[in-house]
Amino acid sequence: MLIFKRYGMKTKLTRNRFFVYVIWFAFAWVLLFLVWRSVPYIQGFFSFKPDALPRTVAARGDLAADEKATIELFEKSRDSVVYITTKTLVRDLWTRNAFTVPRGTGSGFIWDKSGHVITNYHVIQGASEAIVKLSDGRDSRAALVGASPSHDIAVLKIAIGFESPSPIPLGTSHNLKVGQKVFAIGNPFGLDWTLTTGIISALDRSLGGNGATIEHLIQTDAAINPGNSGGPLLDSAGRLIGITTAIFSPSGASAGIGFAVPVDTVNRVVPQLIQSGKYIRPALGIEADEGFNERMKRLLKLNGIFILRVSQGSAADRAGLKGADIYPDGRIVPGDIITAVDGTKVDTVSKLLARLDDQVVGNTVKLTIVREGKTLEIPVTLQPGA
Repeated sequence: MLIFKRYGMKTKLTRNRFFVYVIWFAFAWVLLFLVWRSVPYIQGFFSFKPDALPRTVAARGDLAADEKATIELFEKSRDSVVYITTKTLVRDLWTRNAFTVPRGTGSGFIWDKSGHVITNYHVIQGASEAIVKLSDGRDSRAALVGASPSHDIAVLKIAIGFESPSPIPLGTSHNLKVGQKVFAIGNPFGLDWTLTTGIISALDRSLGGNGATIEHLIQTDAAINPGNSGGPLLDSAGRLIGITTAIFSPSGASAGIGFAVPVDTVNRVVPQLIQSGKYIRPALGIEADEGFNERMKRLLKLNGIFILRVSQGSAADRAGLKGADIYPDGRIVPGDIITAVDGTKVDTVSKLLARLDDQVVGNTVKLTIVREGKTLEIPVTLQPGA
């Protein structure tokens, strides 16, 4: 009995010791696993790798000449560019209460020391209120002085006190060349005072929209996005050569084709808007319809502007121009066909209007016409248009 009891006690102690060993063995493995997972952190704590220190900055050297010129151009022109936000008036149908809501944003630039600001007409079209923000942070409510939708130009006026930003120097657009560098400053997507650069891609482009065709546009690959509209397009001398007005893009973002109203047009239209609030086109006093014109060109295989009617007592009437004869049975006998203005060929009504628009009321232009198969040149003194 004693032997069996001792054996039983020994067996029990051995079993307990076995469980203790198992527990310690498992604990050791867990400890080793934790230590193994912590090795990188321990090494990182006790060691300093050379590549973890800040690197030595390489010397920049002087800026390139063209970089300096671009920086100087932006710094000189920035203060003359403004940020325009517009609001529109809406009325609650139930309460009849009227209130304003944000409508959009655009760009513009200071025209003169009197506080006139130039922008696109479509920037302020349909707006009941426009706020102009200067580069120094000042905000001013703008008043509409005048607009010419056919040129997409509008003139605003702000009260700027005694510290007026300098107007951008004026350039010319009639002598621009494809390949010239251009610079656009504006507020694309509400990102204020942004500079983009590019070249002139093409000249004398046409762009339709809002029921009118704008002629003589400058085409550029400088990035132009929504919000750039109304901002200045500058040449490498920092002179104004156009107003960025539109992009050609299915997505609505810049696709490398932007358009600007040329400064020669701006400099002809803006003074009239400031003086009288509207632009008066030079005119001949004739009626011409694009649809009628296209039908007659296909019928007679002749390019030009087919005069539909001549207004009695007009400049064209005094010069002896003749319109078409339209009979009750539908027969049409063409009158005079205008093929050129001062030697420049025209084949659409919009191009004729654009060539006349290069002039001012009172100027005399030489029209090349075809009358009964004969080519004639007739001078006409331009009259005020409707």
